[in-house]
Amino acid sequence: MLIEVPDSHPRAASLRIREKLIDGFDKGLVAKAGLIAHGRGECFDYLIGEKTQPFAEKATEAACAMIILAEHPVLSINGNVAALCPEDCVTLSIVSGAPLEINLFYRTKEREDALLKHMLNHGADEVLGVGDDETVQIEELQSKRRIVSKKGIYRADVVFVPLEDGDRTEALVETGKKVITVDLNPLSRTAQKAQITIIDNIVRTIPLITEMLKNMKKLPKNTLQNILHNYDNQKTLQETLSFIMQRLKELR
Repeated sequence: MLIEVPDSHPRAASLRIREKLIDGFDKGLVAKAGLIAHGRGECFDYLIGEKTQPFAEKATEAACAMIILAEHPVLSINGNVAALCPEDCVTLSIVSGAPLEINLFYRTKEREDALLKHMLNHGADEVLGVGDDETVQIEELQSKRRIVSKKGIYRADVVFVPLEDGDRTEALVETGKKVITVDLNPLSRTAQKAQITIIDNIVRTIPLITEMLKNMKKLPKNTLQNILHNYDNQKTLQETLSFIMQRLKELR
């Protein structure tokens, strides 16, 4: 059960996110390691001021262009993402035309069933990667994340993998797929290996990318191609680190 957090609390937004994850853990959606991962990410959110910064907006714009230009984009969902913003993910799937696929490192039949039910209860019409969906394996991976939907990630050219672990990001890139990620840590392997890295909190990113998509779908194809051509992920990550360093100096 979620604990009510008063609006007057100085860390109200952060505490509400924690409560959602705890509730998700109690419901079998979130793994224990997911709670640890969130704590690490929360630290970086403090460092960027708990706001969507210009470097994140730039990456989000590029991500939208990549999704619109893709032939078979897929939105990959893990336990933390499902616990934090299930409705927003469903809306993004509808707006982008990209199906939702559950992919888990700590994969059990119980978690699969819980996540499938959770996403369907929050408006999803179909969820790939679990239940009766036909799956195959990515040979480059040893973990259970190698199990992917034949209709989804296996055939996708662009995969959106928020709150991802680095080994699968590397494997997806090695197989020729373009990877978009959301990661609060600019130094993580996921952030460094993805083609587009949005350094921001997932609860802010998903609504923003959805709104941007609605507007950018009207743009000509060559405009979208130019946005992608001019985007440099490593440069954006360097801008993120520079911002954090400057903010630490100011706080000191």
